[in-house]
Amino acid sequence: MLAIFKREFKSFFTTPLGYVVLIIFNIFSGIYFWFGTLYNDTVDMSYVYSGFTVIVLSTMPIITMRLLSEERRQKTDQALLTAPVSLAGIVMSKFFAAFLLYLIGISVTLVYSTVLAFFAQPTWGYILGNYLGLMLLGAALTSVGLLISSITENQIVAAFISLAAMFLLLMLDTVAQLFPVQFISDLLYALSFQTRYDNFVAGMVSLSDILYFLSATVICLFLTTRVMEKRRWS
Repeated sequence: MLAIFKREFKSFFTTPLGYVVLIIFNIFSGIYFWFGTLYNDTVDMSYVYSGFTVIVLSTMPIITMRLLSEERRQKTDQALLTAPVSLAGIVMSKFFAAFLLYLIGISVTLVYSTVLAFFAQPTWGYILGNYLGLMLLGAALTSVGLLISSITENQIVAAFISLAAMFLLLMLDTVAQLFPVQFISDLLYALSFQTRYDNFVAGMVSLSDILYFLSATVICLFLTTRVMEKRRWS
């Protein structure tokens, strides 16, 4: 499992992909930080955290698109499936490699907070709560992208489907407004990733939101394992 994780994580930096993702994180989060915090002469970073949904949506399909689809394209998936490691181990190795790259990307928010600490006293509880929210959102979206990568051998197709799926999951609260049936509207609103993440941005860290993102992550990882199991016996 560790060998697969190391190989996968290293592959991000043997190609331009990992560097491109980190550049996107730094450039666009820097823009949000400048205009939302420094330009307004405030320690409030809510504008930065809100903007991260756009950044994550732009980068996560790139991070996850090749995780399993590339194995199928290169015909190395059969060797992977017959390796002396469980299917869950394979899936988790891929997941943690992508998630670690994501964590490196969002760690720039902690750098911004440290910079602010030289000029004012930031609210560290709020900052850490939002970092937790970013971690949970990223974990859930990483698992979604990994699931989609497992069902196609084309990276580009995986990226576009992942983008559409992640966009829909983030926009369910907006879609909810289109349904006249209150029950359906409430259900979609409760399932929206954006709604759950906005609670963290507002400074509200609740157990229900944490469990929601963790449940979404576990479900997608479980489904990915089932897809891999089906291919093993096909």
